[in-house]
Amino acid sequence: MRFRTYSILLGWLALFVSNGALSQSHSHGGAGHAHDKALMLPAGPSAPSVSASIAKDPVGGWNLHVTATNFRFAPEHASGEHVAGEGHGHIYVNGKKIARLYGAWFHIGSLPTGGADIRISLNANDHREIMVGGKAVEARLTVPGS
Repeated sequence: MRFRTYSILLGWLALFVSNGALSQSHSHGGAGHAHDKALMLPAGPSAPSVSASIAKDPVGGWNLHVTATNFRFAPEHASGEHVAGEGHGHIYVNGKKIARLYGAWFHIGSLPTGGADIRISLNANDHREIMVGGKAVEARLTVPGS
């Protein structure tokens, strides 16, 4: 009897997975999110782009400055439906996401003493990473170890 119960459960799990219920895209409430999918946009003069700089804060931590073109930070729509030309950023330090970015400036309290690779991606409201011409719209910075 125990074997049959496990077989039935495994069968339901296989059906659940094959129907996409455990896919990398997942929902958080009303709006669907596609964290592992990308929003593909064509290259051209109206395509979004991003650049960044970082400076040590005199009191402590680091001040990150991000400049986005053809893109509007829209924190009021974060986790909502995609709207062309707007969204938010994701900040990664050494490959680990540390925060969402909702504007041009962000204070990072501390960075690893051995150095840090910082990546800032532009993302649609629904969290899809924005790609232009097949490449992620991102800025990368390296902060040497202290």
